[in-house]
Amino acid sequence: MAELKRLKRELIHKGSIIDLYKDYVEIPNGNIAEWDFIGHKGAAAIVPVTDEGKILMVRQFRNAMDRNTLEIPAGGLNSGGQEPTIECAARELEEETGYKSQELEFLISIATSVAFCNEMIDIYVAKNLKPSKQNLDDDEFVDVEEYSVDELCNMIFTGIIQDSKTISAILAYKEKYCS
Repeated sequence: MAELKRLKRELIHKGSIIDLYKDYVEIPNGNIAEWDFIGHKGAAAIVPVTDEGKILMVRQFRNAMDRNTLEIPAGGLNSGGQEPTIECAARELEEETGYKSQELEFLISIATSVAFCNEMIDIYVAKNLKPSKQNLDDDEFVDVEEYSVDELCNMIFTGIIQDSKTISAILAYKEKYCS
C-alpha cells in the first residue's frame, strides 16, 4: 500500500459538537489532495433491556434527516472527550429514558463515518433497569418506546430504522444474547 502524508490540517469551523477541517494530503502520485475532515469528541450509546426482554428506544426529531428517528439512547462525551464511555452511557440512559442501571456491559465499538469523520461510539447493554427521572437537555424532546428484538430487526430490514449505531447495536445484541 502506497504511503499518504498529511501536510497540513486547517480548522475551518469550530462547532459545539464537531470541528470541520480541511486536510492537505500528499497522495502516492505526488499530487496534493484536499480532503474534508470532521473531528468529533466521541460518544457512547446504550441498549436498555427491560426485565421482560424488551429494548427501550427513543424517538426524536433529527435535523440532518428532517424527520423523527427511532434510536437507542446515546450522547457525546463530556470533558472534551475525556469522559469514560461507560459513564457517558449510564448518564444518557438516565437522561433520555428515565431509567438507571448498575449493570452495564460493553457490547461493541463502532466508527460511524470512516471516510471523513473520526467519531467512535462505544455501545453498552444495560440490564436490571430501575426507574429514575428523565432529564433531557433544553433542546431535546424524546419519546421512550419499547420493542422486542424481533420487532426492531424487522424495522431495520424494512428501512424504518436507518441509524447506524442503532442497527449495529441491535444486531450485535441479538447475536450475543439471543442466539
